[in-house]
Amino acid sequence: MALTDEAIEKIKEMILDGRLKPGDRLPREADLSTQLGISRSSLREAVRALSMMRILDVRQGDGTYVTSLTPEILLETMGFVIDFHQDSSVLDLFEVRRALEPLAAEKAALQMPPEETADLLALVDAVTPETALEEVVANDLEFHHRIARASGNTVLCSFIDGVANRTQRARIWRGVTQQDSFDQTQREHRGIALAIADRQPSIAAALSLAHVAGIENWIRRSLAEDQENDPAKDQAKEQE
Repeated sequence: MALTDEAIEKIKEMILDGRLKPGDRLPREADLSTQLGISRSSLREAVRALSMMRILDVRQGDGTYVTSLTPEILLETMGFVIDFHQDSSVLDLFEVRRALEPLAAEKAALQMPPEETADLLALVDAVTPETALEEVVANDLEFHHRIARASGNTVLCSFIDGVANRTQRARIWRGVTQQDSFDQTQREHRGIALAIADRQPSIAAALSLAHVAGIENWIRRSLAEDQENDPAKDQAKEQE
């Protein structure tokens, strides 16, 4: 194991066994390197790596602290990676949504309070075909966020929010190019919301799965058509 990796593991052990808790300040560099039996240079590299993963927070002139370690903080690193692969992995993102969102809908149907289900239905009706596309997309994101939040699982909610926000361009693309996308989305959203309101977890999960899978399949077909109609592809065939 590289010295930096060893230093990272030792700091992580301190957090996992409770010697360092969320919000705690790390000991001075000299003291911590002696305590862990590692060089100060290895310790610096470890701190740098853990700060990039949002496990540690380096405050200039103040010290290094353990972050809150909430899922929202820790999953920002995942979002950063996804941003760099958004164009090539949009279908992968929808595949993840297809796995996670039915679970959130099922859990929401079991525990979303009546007043929140009423607000969810009102949210669906808050947009019309005349609403600006950007507002429609924002409404879509909020709809899925409320269901994820109602699941009661903060990690699940963070994953869904992180993936859903990074499929925003695909949503806009569909809204511009698919003629009936608004009406179809509204019908599907209303069906999911009604199943949650009626305390029907299996139906809510099934409708959520069909909703996300339908968008995924549309994108898959559109990408295939774009590739088939790519002039560069035709030119390459002519040169063969």
